[in-house]
Amino acid sequence: MARALVIVDFQNDFCPGGALPVPEGDRIAEHVNALAGSGAHDLVIATRDWHPPDHGSFREQGGIWPQHCVQGTPGAELHPALDRSKVHAVVDKGQDPQADGYSAFEGTGLAEMLRERGVDELEVVGLATDYCVKNTALDALRLGFRVKVHRAGVRGLEGSERALEELERAGATVS
Repeated sequence: MARALVIVDFQNDFCPGGALPVPEGDRIAEHVNALAGSGAHDLVIATRDWHPPDHGSFREQGGIWPQHCVQGTPGAELHPALDRSKVHAVVDKGQDPQADGYSAFEGTGLAEMLRERGVDELEVVGLATDYCVKNTALDALRLGFRVKVHRAGVRGLEGSERALEELERAGATVS
C-alpha cells in the first residue's frame, strides 16, 4: 500500500502577520519540507482553506473567526516557505459558506483521491493543530486510514497538546 503526506493549511493568513495567525505557525516549514522531500511518501498533498468572502465562519456573517483565507487573496496562498516543488496536489476546502470546513475530507474528494492511488497511511502536519489538523486526522481515522501526526510539524491556536492527546485516544500515532 501507499503513504501520503497531508500538509494542512500552511497558508499566509495562518502565519505571523496573517489575518488569523497561529503562534509560530511559520516555524513548521523546515520539518514539513524535510518530510515532503524525504521520498517516503507516494503522494504529497497541501490543503488550503479557500473561503468565499461571505463564509459563515466569519464574524461579519455571525461566525467566530476574523475574515481569513478568502479565495484568490494573498492570505489564502500557501506560505512561501513551503517547497511547492514537492507538492503533488493542492486540495481546497471550506468553500461551502454554510460549513466550517475544518476537515480536508469535507466536500473535497480527498478520500477518493487517496483511495484511487492505493493510499492507506497518512502522515499529517500543518495548521492549526486544534482545528483543521485535528479534524482532518479524525476524519482520516474514521475513514479507515492509518494516521501519524508529527509534533514538530504542527502548531495550534490555543495549544496543540490537548488535540494531540485526543488524536492518540482516537488511534493516531503522535511522534
